[in-house]
Amino acid sequence: MKATGSDHGGKSTKNPGRGRDGSVAADRLPFSQLNGKRVEAVFDQFRMSSDGGAIVLRETLVQSGLIARLAESIRDPRNRKQVTHTLQVLLAQRVVQICQGYEDAIDCNFLRDDPAIKMAAGRDPAGPALASQSTMTRVENSATIRDVIRMGYALGDNFLDSFESPPKMMVIDMDPSAHRTYGDQQMSLFNVHYGGYCLMPFYVYEGLTGKLITTIVRPGKTPTDREILAILKRIVKRIRERFPQTVLLFRADSHHNKPAVLDWLEQHNVHYVLGQPTNPVLSRQTAPLLAEARRGFDRTWKKYRRFHSFHYAAGTWSRPRRVVARIEATRLGGDVRYIVTDLEQTGAKYLYETVYCGRGNAELMIKESKCFLKSDRSSCTSKLANQFRLFLHGAAYVLMHRMRDTLLEGTDLAGKTFGTIQLRLLKLAAHVVVGKTYIRVHLPADSPMRPIFAKVSAALAGIDST
Repeated sequence: MKATGSDHGGKSTKNPGRGRDGSVAADRLPFSQLNGKRVEAVFDQFRMSSDGGAIVLRETLVQSGLIARLAESIRDPRNRKQVTHTLQVLLAQRVVQICQGYEDAIDCNFLRDDPAIKMAAGRDPAGPALASQSTMTRVENSATIRDVIRMGYALGDNFLDSFESPPKMMVIDMDPSAHRTYGDQQMSLFNVHYGGYCLMPFYVYEGLTGKLITTIVRPGKTPTDREILAILKRIVKRIRERFPQTVLLFRADSHHNKPAVLDWLEQHNVHYVLGQPTNPVLSRQTAPLLAEARRGFDRTWKKYRRFHSFHYAAGTWSRPRRVVARIEATRLGGDVRYIVTDLEQTGAKYLYETVYCGRGNAELMIKESKCFLKSDRSSCTSKLANQFRLFLHGAAYVLMHRMRDTLLEGTDLAGKTFGTIQLRLLKLAAHVVVGKTYIRVHLPADSPMRPIFAKVSAALAGIDST
């Protein structure tokens, strides 16, 4: 069965009918009695939403300008006179739904009249319904290669615009991560390590801030030097055009340690700290230190860790390079890990424990994208459609990250995961009342999120007054 990108997932697409006054015809659903009283549930409340926090998300969307920039990068062949949903509204609807926890296109059918989602997408709650699943899927599958390339540059430019002044340093963290596939997706390959068919897109972040640079769909296998350099060259060129004095550091695991990559980095003054695979030559170099570590552990029964730095030249390298070894002995036995770097003056311990191990933050960023924003939902057949979709999930990450770092700064949610923010702030019951001159969102009086809404409102008042 081919994957078409419809994301039905076994869900019913039937919507309750609405009357002319907006009322919803719904059945009474009986539940077990409470204190001898009949308990019923009736889905019949007009302009109610379980996503009231979307109005906070909307402020981030408006301030960032990201959705407008993405919409401008896509060619729209439709007749403007017959367009019901502009590209900007369509993209906003899809990205907001992803942020709210609705990653499937089929969810559009249920949420197209949700007042909070409509507001976040830039549409009046009393206005026409948002797009359906069929419309959204057509948009995803109509993207051309030029559309996708321009979207990638738009996402990258938004990243650069997020810096108020040129940063002294940027750390480019690159890591491929598996997207399991269960259909007939282009570029899907069987990966022995993951035990199934998958894609392995590149996730690229700025390691010091956690900001997303880009995400690129690629086959489900170990990356080649050509794939790595194809992305890296464009990123470095774009950064250098905007911030020529910024120091750049490339950080990645041993899959990115290729002779051609090392040579290119050195030729273009990009520093690097990369994982280095072990081999017999390196093992002989660190064998005495490993033996010492084991003796040290045997004496104290405590973890024994040491660092060693030396120069090494693999047969495929153009010159010798500095290698740092982390030697460790624990109850599980001895273990040695290596990294290769062009940083000659930095201490070995700091290079490994702080600089290289800092790339673990990129793993957490990927976790936020995949676990809470479902960025690995690559169910379209076409690679272009999956890339289009991945950029939308990337946009959702950008909005959530920006909201956490700006609007939620100083609150209890400032250091929380996207999942916690979704659960506590975005998934909030709301009743929307629409008048001729106002839109009023009624929220629970006892909500613990009340101070956060007040803080965001005060911050926006300050922006409007300047």
